Amino acid sequence: MAGYPEKHFEAPNMDADMSYLKQKVDMGADYIITQMFFDNEKYYAFVKSCRAAGINVPIIPGLKPIYTKKQLSVLPKTFYIDLPPELSNAILKCKTDEEVEKIGEEWLLFQSRELKKFGVPVLHYYTLGRPAIVANVVKKLF
Repeated sequence: MAGYPEKHFEAPNMDADMSYLKQKVDMGADYIITQMFFDNEKYYAFVKSCRAAGINVPIIPGLKPIYTKKQLSVLPKTFYIDLPPELSNAILKCKTDEEVEKIGEEWLLFQSRELKKFGVPVLHYYTLGRPAIVANVVKKLF
């Protein structure tokens, strides 16, 4: 079942979103896979809120590499997420999408390592047509 560290766009607020999520878990959901996020702090806060709400199923982080400059505007508008300034500033300095892909791969590896340190047992990667980036990250991670 889906979870939204930055709130589902149709929910009026995070409290309502958490209430709906709790209902789904209470009805039998075994785990949660999050919407993509690029700021691990949002995931950590989401997990803390879930635990405080009595949601104790595994919460699997959903991660995605950025590989084009266009995604700086498309991802936030399409998925209602924020990009950390460090990531967006690094991408804005890129002259080519190949450079963006390198930054995206580095960011994905950074996020993955930090989440593993946090104790997350499983990571979910949204490859969206770029499995090689994810494969490179996984090779470096393990």
